[in-house]
Amino acid sequence: MKHARVACYGAIHEAVEADGTLQLMDGRIIDPQDVVWLPPIEAGTIFALGLNYADHASEISFKAPEEPLVFLKGPNTLIGHCGQTRRPADVKTMHYECELAVVIGKKTRSVKRKDAYDYISGYTIANDYAIRDYLENYYRPNLAVKNRDTLTPIGPWFVDKEDVQDPMNLKLYTYVNGELKQEGTTRDMVFDIPFLIEYLSSFMTLNENDVILTGTPKGTVNVVEGDEVVVEIEGIGRLKNTIVADKVFAR
Repeated sequence: MKHARVACYGAIHEAVEADGTLQLMDGRIIDPQDVVWLPPIEAGTIFALGLNYADHASEISFKAPEEPLVFLKGPNTLIGHCGQTRRPADVKTMHYECELAVVIGKKTRSVKRKDAYDYISGYTIANDYAIRDYLENYYRPNLAVKNRDTLTPIGPWFVDKEDVQDPMNLKLYTYVNGELKQEGTTRDMVFDIPFLIEYLSSFMTLNENDVILTGTPKGTVNVVEGDEVVVEIEGIGRLKNTIVADKVFAR
C-alpha cells in the first residue's frame, strides 16, 4: 500500500492512494492536486550514503569507498512532493541525487545481514541535492553541502516493504524539465541494504522511522533556477520539485 501525509482542510492528515485519488483516514476522498504534500513519514535520524554507486564516484572523480561513507542530515532539510528547493545565488554547481530511502520499522541494535529486512517498514524516494561548491574534501564533505533547508525532497509515497518485491533490483530515473538525465539500478550499490543495516546497527541503536538514503548512480548534472526535477524509482513513485532562487525566500 502507498501511504502519504498531506495538509488540507486546515489539518495534517495521513492518507492512502485510492485509484488515482487520496483517501484520508477519516474516509474523505480528495484530489491529489488539492493538497500540500508533506514528507510521508516523520523522520528520525537520517543517514545518507556518499559514493555508494561506483559509477557515480568515478563521475565526480572519487574512488568507491572501502567502507560506507555515512553522514547525518537534519529534519530541516526535508520537504514534500511538489515543494521548492532554494539554490543559493553564489553557487556554480548544484546536483540532484535520486535515492532509494529505506525506513526502519522498529528499534534495534546489532542486526545480522540475514535478518536486516525484518527491521524495515518500507521505502520512499529522496532527491538529496548536493551543492558541490561547499565541498571541503573527501573526509569532511557534507555539512554545508547536504544540510541546508529545503535541500531534500522526499516522498510522495511511503510504500510498505511487502509491496516491494526486491529493493535491490529497482530502476532509478531523473528527469530535468522532462528530459531523462539519470538512469541506474539499485543492483549497482557498493554496499547493499542488508549490509548497511548491519553496519549502522553494529555501533548504534536504530529507531522506528530512522531513514537510510542509499546513494545515487551516475548521471548528475547541474540544475538552476526554474528547473523542474522529477526523480522516479520503479514501484515506489515519482517525486517532483522545482528549483527556485534566493529572492523567493527573500534572501
